[in-house]
Amino acid sequence: MAKPIKLVSQSKCYGGLQCVYEHESSILKCPMKFGCFLPPQHEKKKNLPLVYYLSGLTCTEQNYIMKSGFQRYAAKHGIVVVNPDTSPRGFDFPGEHDSYDFGSGAGFYVNATEEPWKTNYRMYSYVTGELPKLIQSNFNVNISKSAISGHSMGGHGALIAALKNPGKYKCVSVYAPIAKPIRMPVGSKSIYWFSRRK
Repeated sequence: MAKPIKLVSQSKCYGGLQCVYEHESSILKCPMKFGCFLPPQHEKKKNLPLVYYLSGLTCTEQNYIMKSGFQRYAAKHGIVVVNPDTSPRGFDFPGEHDSYDFGSGAGFYVNATEEPWKTNYRMYSYVTGELPKLIQSNFNVNISKSAISGHSMGGHGALIAALKNPGKYKCVSVYAPIAKPIRMPVGSKSIYWFSRRK
């Protein structure tokens, strides 16, 4: 049975539909939004290939939708593209909104292990577990034909998702990834506060 998702917005785009959906995440314990481009082939053809795109620091699901132009190519090749928000929202933990590279918009696609973050900041489990199940149960996709991609912080997320799950994705592609955040000024703060690793 399909888990409930709510349509937030829908626009015609290159013969397909650019949608934004919202659902209640059981892993993150908050409402989450994700973009989903449905190419023209989605209405007639089942088992379409799928690309997950993970955005970078400070982004929401809107950045990739509005700035990249990917829809033209996804429509031509019949690819469903899903792009989630970059962090859980709405908790107002101390320091959560104080810096662009930590907290809101900077979940780094990892599972936090420290309080107060560990209950909600579980973006790795969300991207590799809950979100794919949600997509599979609601759209005409072939989950075995999935790829994952990302930029900056999202490149980090795509790399760890692919490397920790051999065979889950047909390919991984990253753009200017924060490949080792624990050793970089951008990233080390989040990794430290989420997991107390130095």
